[in-house]
Amino acid sequence: MQTTHTSSVFGLETLQLSSGPEQFLRGGRKVFPLLSAAFEGVNEIAVVGGGSQAPAPAQNGRDSLLEAGSKAMVRVALRDDSEKFQVARLAGFRQEEGTLGTFAEIIPTADMVVLLINDNAQTERWQEITGMMKPGATLCVSHGFLFGYLDSIQASLRDDINVILVAPKGMGPSLRRLYNQSRDTEGAGINSSVAVVKDLTGCALDYALGWSIAIGSPVTFFTTGENEWKSDLTGERHVLLAGIWALSEALYEYFRSLGRSKEEAFLLSARGLTSTVTELISKNGLEGLYESLTPSERQIFEVGYNKAYLPARQLALDIYESVSSGDEIRDVIQANRNLAAALPSIETSGMWKLGGELYRADVPMSDDLALAAGMYAGMVLALMDVLRSKGHAITEIVNESLIEAVDSLTPFMNARGVAYMVDNCSVTARLGTRKWGPPIKLAFLASLADKSSDSSGFGSFRESLFHGDIKKLFALRPSTKIAVE
Repeated sequence: MQTTHTSSVFGLETLQLSSGPEQFLRGGRKVFPLLSAAFEGVNEIAVVGGGSQAPAPAQNGRDSLLEAGSKAMVRVALRDDSEKFQVARLAGFRQEEGTLGTFAEIIPTADMVVLLINDNAQTERWQEITGMMKPGATLCVSHGFLFGYLDSIQASLRDDINVILVAPKGMGPSLRRLYNQSRDTEGAGINSSVAVVKDLTGCALDYALGWSIAIGSPVTFFTTGENEWKSDLTGERHVLLAGIWALSEALYEYFRSLGRSKEEAFLLSARGLTSTVTELISKNGLEGLYESLTPSERQIFEVGYNKAYLPARQLALDIYESVSSGDEIRDVIQANRNLAAALPSIETSGMWKLGGELYRADVPMSDDLALAAGMYAGMVLALMDVLRSKGHAITEIVNESLIEAVDSLTPFMNARGVAYMVDNCSVTARLGTRKWGPPIKLAFLASLADKSSDSSGFGSFRESLFHGDIKKLFALRPSTKIAVE
C-alpha cells in the first residue's frame, strides 16, 4: 500500500500504474517561486562535503533560492584540512561572505544540513556531524547508505531532528551541467526520489520536495529511506554497472568463440549495447525495441532474453539479500579500511583496449546484436521483477533499473568506456561492481554455452506489466539527456 503524501506548498499529481496509483511532483524553473514558501523559516542550508557529489547541489540550490527570492542561504561546510576550499571558492562560495567554512563554523547554525560526504566518511563521522546540529534542524542525505549502515549496527539518528532523503538519479557532475541547460530548456535536469524518514516539525516533506526542485529535478518521485538504499545498492550491483560490464565481456568472449574478429566482437558487445540497443530502448522502451526488430531478429532476441532472464533473476535475488542483510555495507566499510591505493581498473581484459575509435562506429541492428539486446532486456526485467516482489514502488523500479541505465549511465560508457562510467560513481558503487561483475559474467557465459536455455520462457517478457508502466514513466523523463564532456 502506497503512502498518500500531502504538501502544503506543492501540487502533487497521481499516475496510475500497474500496482496502483503513485504520486509525483513536476519541477522546473516555473516552480521556483514556491521555494520561498517551502523553506519558510529556513535561514541557512549547509551543504557538507566537497567531493564529486557535493558541488552541483550546492551551486544549483544556491542559484535556485536566489532566483526565487528566498531568504535561505546555502553555505558549504568542509573539513578543517580539506583540499576543496579552493574548488568551493571557484564555485562562488566565500569565507569572508559567510558562505564557506569548516564543519564547526557552518553546521551548528544551519536549519538544514545536506550531508554529501562519501559513504565511508559518513560511517566514521555521522555522530560528529549530527551532534553539531541544533534541535529541530533537518538532516538531508542524497542516498540511503547511512540508513543502511545504521541499520546494520543497530544504531539510530537523534530523535530531535528531521531526517529526509533527496536522491538524484544520475552522476553528480551532470547535475550541474543539466541545471545550466535548464536555463534555456525547461525540463532539463535529473529526476530525483525523495523520502521523509522523520518529521518532527511538520515541514520535512516540503523541505524534501523544495530541495529536489532547487537542485534541478524536473520530476520528483516518492520512496522510503529503506527502499532507496536497498534498490540503489542492488541496482548498481546488477544492471546499472556490474551487469553491463559483465554482459559486455560475456558477449565479447562468445562472439570471439564463434570466429568473429576482435573488432566485430567489441562492436557487437560493448559498443552495440551502449549505442544502438540502449538508444532504441531510450526512444521506444523494451517492448518498442522488440517490436522494431525484423522477424529474424525477434527470434534471436527471444533466445537472448531466455538465456539471460533466469540467471539474472537469481543473481538479482542474491544481491538483494546480500544488501538487505547488511553484508554489502559491511564489505564496503571493510574494503575502504583496507584500501591503501586507488582501485584497480575494471578494464582488465584485452577487449577494452579496442575502444577509442570503435566507440564512434555505427552498429546497425542485426541478428547478432539482437542476441545482445535480448540478453540486456532479460537482465533489466529480471531486476525489475525482483524489486516488485520486494514491495518497491513502480516509479522507483523503472527509474532504478532502466531510466538511470539508458539515459544517465550508459551514455558515459558509450563515450569513454566502462571504467569512466563506473569510476565516476561512488566508491560504494565501484566496489560493488568489482565484486558482482565476475559472477554475473560467469553466469551469462554458462547460459550462452547451454543450448537448453534457448527456449526457457519468453512469456515473462511479452506478458510483463512493466511495459505499460515504462511508457508512462518515459513520458516524465527530463527533456534533455545527460551531457557527456
